Amino acid sequence: MVLGIAIVLAAGLWYLQGAQKPSASSSDPAAGAHVVYGKADAPVTIVEFSNYLCPHCKHHAEQSLPLIFKEYVDTGKVRYIFRDLPFPTQTNVELAAQAADCAYEQDKYLEYHELLFRANEQWGKVPLGELPKYFSDYALQLGLDVNRFDRCLADGKTRPWVEADKALAEKLNVNGTPSFFVNDKFVEGFRPFSEWKKIIDQLIAK
Repeated sequence: MVLGIAIVLAAGLWYLQGAQKPSASSSDPAAGAHVVYGKADAPVTIVEFSNYLCPHCKHHAEQSLPLIFKEYVDTGKVRYIFRDLPFPTQTNVELAAQAADCAYEQDKYLEYHELLFRANEQWGKVPLGELPKYFSDYALQLGLDVNRFDRCLADGKTRPWVEADKALAEKLNVNGTPSFFVNDKFVEGFRPFSEWKKIIDQLIAK
């Protein structure tokens, strides 16, 4: 849980109570992204801001995301960018995000991303000092080079990636997860794949 702030679980969205809604910004949600899938010239770009302890983010990762990848990313129609948004004091989520980014360096981000959500009731209750052992075990389960993964996490190699995502979210006034920028359209909260299909197809048809 987050201490000293209020996180509210609303319909499809996890957000900071009293936070401002996203507004117009000169910042590009896709600029400087590290975790990117799909063709660079795809007609639609989706930028997701997510949190590994967010229930609605888990629903998106397990239900909608695999279908978006199958129908749109893998067919060259969508470029998909992952960004992390740990809330204040969520040091465990920050470390989980760094671990997923370390897995990205070994081409296992999607698998690690899914595993972190599937196991979040396990690692989410673990003291921070014990988390690296859990994350290392997940890396082993997925067949990563564990020594390389452990060094990446211990050295904080991907910490700047997570810090950059947090800073960008602040510039964009993104205060809830999951939140998405779909080309120039802002979408917040969990959406079933049927809704995603309508959104993406309309943009492709433009």
